[in-house]
Amino acid sequence: MSDYTKSTNFATKDNLSSGNALKIVKGTEIDTEFNNIATAISTKADLVSPTFTGTPTLPTGTIGVTQSTGNNSTALATTAFVQAALSAIYPVGSIYTNATSSTNPGTSLGFGTWTAFGAGRVMVGFNSGNALFDTAEETGGSADAITVSHTHTATVTDSGHTHNALTLANAVSGTGGTVVRTDGTVFTGGIIQSAVTGISVSNDSTGSSGTNANYQPYITVYMWKRTA
Repeated sequence: MSDYTKSTNFATKDNLSSGNALKIVKGTEIDTEFNNIATAISTKADLVSPTFTGTPTLPTGTIGVTQSTGNNSTALATTAFVQAALSAIYPVGSIYTNATSSTNPGTSLGFGTWTAFGAGRVMVGFNSGNALFDTAEETGGSADAITVSHTHTATVTDSGHTHNALTLANAVSGTGGTVVRTDGTVFTGGIIQSAVTGISVSNDSTGSSGTNANYQPYITVYMWKRTA
């Protein structure tokens, strides 16, 4: 912006003698001064809805009008507007997370009261249809493996079996292919005797049990809850 600088010092003319030609105020002098004034004014910003160019610098402690929440125009934003916008993003009850910094958000964000939250726990979405998840901040679960009621299916392995034929002719009792029981019943012809071997049943176990054996994949972060 241009500043106005006088080209003629009119006050000095008053001290000159009446016959001095320099005492006369010339039209060109007045015209020059008006042109200088017009040039300076045209490069200044208006008080109402000014348009700045270049790199304007506001003085320290400048007070501005705080815009309404949600204003997405090109209006200038004050620090109060910025704080209000951040506070709206993180209302009371919000959870703030940071992967590397343990600084309380009240310090880093500049507003609110925050307390450490959810130590050693993961978060799960609210579900009104499940009694385990139908209340805010409800806790549950266990880090230690717990056996859930279940059944096992046995594995039967048949490593082979054999059949041996035994005829009455080779029997230790009876003759001529005939066997007589003590009650007098007579059996004739061949009798087949089967011998089955090699069948085994195994019931394998799987999984692990014990302390800290029941965790899902996880990653550790700092979590804070805004309480006020």
